[in-house]
Amino acid sequence: MTMHEQLWQYYSTRFRAQWEHDRDRGEVSATTVALAALLVLAAIAVGGIIRAKVTTKAESIQL
Repeated sequence: MTMHEQLWQYYSTRFRAQWEHDRDRGEVSATTVALAALLVLAAIAVGGIIRAKVTTKAESIQL
């Protein structure tokens, strides 16, 4: 087994064990909260970019 395979197996096992432990306690980890916050910020940023592009395109249309 290569070093990468060993690391992958170790981290996947640790992740599953931690997930099961968190699930049993019914708690949300700080990592989950931080990831959710990042996803919300990313969605807001993408929405702003799309809005800006649509607004720019709409203003460029001559009636």
